[in-house]
Amino acid sequence: MGRSIIGRAEVISGTARDQIVAFHADRYRPERIVIAAAGAIDHDAFVSLCAERGPGAPAAAPTVASINGAAPPVLVPRPRFERKDTEQFHVCMGGVGVSRHDDRRFALRLLDSVFGGTSSSRLFQEIREERGLAYSVYSFTTAYRDTGQIGLYIGTRADNLLEALSVVGTELGRLRSEPATADELRRAKENLKGRVLLALESTGARMNRLGAEVLAGTPLMELDEVQERIEAVTLDDLAALAHELWAPERLTAAGIGPDADRFEQALAAAEPALAEG
Repeated sequence: MGRSIIGRAEVISGTARDQIVAFHADRYRPERIVIAAAGAIDHDAFVSLCAERGPGAPAAAPTVASINGAAPPVLVPRPRFERKDTEQFHVCMGGVGVSRHDDRRFALRLLDSVFGGTSSSRLFQEIREERGLAYSVYSFTTAYRDTGQIGLYIGTRADNLLEALSVVGTELGRLRSEPATADELRRAKENLKGRVLLALESTGARMNRLGAEVLAGTPLMELDEVQERIEAVTLDDLAALAHELWAPERLTAAGIGPDADRFEQALAAAEPALAEG
């Protein structure tokens, strides 16, 4: 987590052929492969075809322990800044989220929709539509097998940075004091259910969903059950997540831009309002 996917130049250049061969032999084996398919398929015939073409029957799927409701580990946040001659400042704030095995992931998706995940969200409306402080501003959430992340991004000019992060701090405080109104939650539910259905319109998307769930060891839910889980989320569920995951002491910030002092001043401007929540 947080490491470059492609690796560092000195590591890549120093990797010997036998290391690559050993890596491939250890991981690219029939029992580690998941085959996913969707569309006009006869399941039994497809399974038979895979068995005929494969070198052997696949091993049993690994058991994945559930960590539903488990609190993510608390890290020590620290801001990071990299000076670069960019036209805008690029800032991310965030922290540890929940894993894809955590039942609270449905509530977190809804909380993200209200906060900054859509064009009707609080962050987008307050920073871009009402004040014109940034063109790109949004929140996000990502779930992995055993952990996750939450965050927000904003890209803005130097002369707007301080005000923009002050608004971010205010909205973070508001998120903790009032994660959503009843109307915001209702609209977020309808939006999320619609996006889930639209995302599975293509056969390829359905195939990828099947494969990803099997690889992660996540229970495969019917779409009706997914919609029921979304619909079951309450305002109290959102409040509990907002207080835990978006607590000021759990958050850190990273920025890229031409002036480190301006970045630090803008973060300081956001902190009082953030803590008020």
